[in-house]
Amino acid sequence: MPSELEELVEFLHHGNTEIRQIAAENLVGYSSAQPSLFKRNQLEPISDLKLLIKDYTPISKNALTMLINVSDDEEVLKCLVDDEKFVEDMLRKVTDPQNGNCNLQCMLLANMAKSPSITKLLTLKRDVPKPLSTSPIAIDQLLDCFVKGADGSYNPKADYDYLSYLFADLAKHSEGRAHFLSPRAEDSNIVPLTKMLVFTEHKATIRRRGVANTIKNCAFDVPAHGALLAGDEAQGANLLPYLLLPLMGSEEYADEDTEGMLDECQLLDPDKAREPQADIVVTHLETLLLLTATREARDTLRQVKVYPILRELHSHAENDDVKENVDRIVQTIMRGEEGEVREDEKKLREVTNGTSVDEEEQMVEVA
Repeated sequence: MPSELEELVEFLHHGNTEIRQIAAENLVGYSSAQPSLFKRNQLEPISDLKLLIKDYTPISKNALTMLINVSDDEEVLKCLVDDEKFVEDMLRKVTDPQNGNCNLQCMLLANMAKSPSITKLLTLKRDVPKPLSTSPIAIDQLLDCFVKGADGSYNPKADYDYLSYLFADLAKHSEGRAHFLSPRAEDSNIVPLTKMLVFTEHKATIRRRGVANTIKNCAFDVPAHGALLAGDEAQGANLLPYLLLPLMGSEEYADEDTEGMLDECQLLDPDKAREPQADIVVTHLETLLLLTATREARDTLRQVKVYPILRELHSHAENDDVKENVDRIVQTIMRGEEGEVREDEKKLREVTNGTSVDEEEQMVEVA
């Protein structure tokens, strides 16, 4: 005999709108407390919720909240991502400038990105939502939402910040990195990743964090490092200013430090503040470390005087992970290349508190 809760779940597909709404309102809490409740009868409640995202706004909002809460289950996740009609419904809602539940849909898409099958968005073609986008590819349209919709400029009820988490998970896949790092013929040959870079200093923490992780995941593509580091004049991504500026405060540098430093990193406003979230700072530092994989990139980091910036970051940092990652980068770029005299070891010691490179290399971490 079904319990009262199981009977309540049955009302999600009731023909009466008020009854559906009452059921949805009362079940939201249970989607977190008892997610297994929504897997009964071969995921019938999930099927109901997928239909309810097209219902009246209050019902749709509760349905989306429940789907977000239960979408960490692999079986539920597969049911969502593999349903092409549901994916299209989600895309249509997200690109609708009048949709009042858009941010929740973006959160659900971000959760759905945990499935490897989400890479279908890289090739999925659909109607072009003009004037938002010129591309028929789903991921391009979502990126246009993210860029053009920041701060409610496309949909007054949405900021699209959570889409940055979707991009970050897509960039974990080789095909995702290839998409974000390749010029798009449908978009005036713009490299998609370059559209996101400006948001490394946005006011929204979620957006900054998602963009930082997208950049880091793209940096695993070592052959792309040259293009990432190249400046605008070389038709590159000009990535470095967007990585370094979040690491910088309002401190002044000596002339010898600023000689060769990127123009964007000089003469900063007196109220310039560093990225306040330690985890985002660490992500940017991990990206810089990935970029040291090639000699060309290491030389570039030396030439643009990354060391003084890292030195100041280290002196102001209170987070151990930040300090540790600064140490790793400094030891990589300041020790000199094989066969070269390490003229910068004095500077290296300033950051590593007197530990020489040789001493550091002799240290063995015991698990």
